[in-house]
Amino acid sequence: MSATENPAVPDDLLEPSASADPYPVLRELRAADPVHWSEKHRAWLLTRYEDVSAAFQNKAFSSDRVRPLLAARAERPDQPEATTAVLGLMASWMVVSDPPAHTRLRKLAAGAFKGQGIARMDGMITRIVDEHIDGFLRGSGPQDLIEHIAYPLPTTVIATMLGAAPEDRDRFREWSDELALVAFGAGGTARAERHERALRGLREMDSYIRELIAKRRTDPGEDMLSALMAHDGDADHLSDDELVAMCALLLFAGHETTTNSIANSLLALLRRPDQLDRLRQDPALIGPAVEELLRFDGPIKVLIRWVVAETEVGGRTISPGERVHLVLAAANRDPAKFTDPDALDLGRAPNPHLAFGKGIHACIGAQLARMETRIAVSRILARMPELALAGDPQWKASLASRAMETLPVTHSAGRTS
Repeated sequence: MSATENPAVPDDLLEPSASADPYPVLRELRAADPVHWSEKHRAWLLTRYEDVSAAFQNKAFSSDRVRPLLAARAERPDQPEATTAVLGLMASWMVVSDPPAHTRLRKLAAGAFKGQGIARMDGMITRIVDEHIDGFLRGSGPQDLIEHIAYPLPTTVIATMLGAAPEDRDRFREWSDELALVAFGAGGTARAERHERALRGLREMDSYIRELIAKRRTDPGEDMLSALMAHDGDADHLSDDELVAMCALLLFAGHETTTNSIANSLLALLRRPDQLDRLRQDPALIGPAVEELLRFDGPIKVLIRWVVAETEVGGRTISPGERVHLVLAAANRDPAKFTDPDALDLGRAPNPHLAFGKGIHACIGAQLARMETRIAVSRILARMPELALAGDPQWKASLASRAMETLPVTHSAGRTS
């Protein structure tokens, strides 16, 4: 193996203190060994902005990381059926595919996103945000901002975009949870029960989306699913299986990323009263503010790539068959790219952060995630002038996501405008 471990550098990104605050560990890694082989994670950790940015263009790094797992599991019949089913669904996701499959799927999806007119969705998103804030304000005492606003908001938006009936929106939340449960793994004594529940949820989601596809085929609307089906009858169009996979991707990826963006943004502001006051005094600053919040503590810590050809990064040889972790959280605080990177500066410009990736695999839903975050943060600050932390947040032990379990806050319910 070409990897050489450097045991002197701490690199456990799942250690509890690193889950709560990964930046001290990442700062040391970036300074001491920026192209680092981690025995703990069995992967290379790239932490410099220049290396991570270049990796997005490096054809030696493949995004096609699900189908090999699926093939390996085919040789192990003892694997949970739910895991195999979710991997089978994920294998058609454009985020885990390479060209030419990725090029085709992204082209068809991009046309649907363009047809949706994301820039014109601010009114719909604002209404949904305010509905959730209304319910939150009816409560008193410490409440979890994630449970009541940041978590349900994205699934409500996505369900609405896909043309689901309002009464079905809670089901989308459940399906997103089940996808995450199996995609990220689960342990403990309830593992078997959880996989069984996840499999039921996956089958329900598959059936629901297929019924929606059949309905839209005879009665198309202005929704995202109808836009995805606009090429029906053309030489190149999405099959029903691909439509189901695309809807599941929109649900899963859109939910996770936007929930984290909203929650992390509000936590960063509440912990830095000077920047919070700055935004309250100048609400028009929300655009660059969200870009800085995405850089400062974005929704994704790590993106995974598989190595398919020998390549060199920072003087280290990386070999086929190895795994690479593109550590976005470290790259976005690289002092070689950003002045005073550990400071939150809502007016920072330019701000070429990598929170949503780069190149052909840049997040296709980034515009929607930005809009939801801008509107949610703006409306929460406007309607909760006394919003304050009510305790320390609980962070998820996740390698890929920068995600909280809970964000306890108190608020003033005296203002509704």
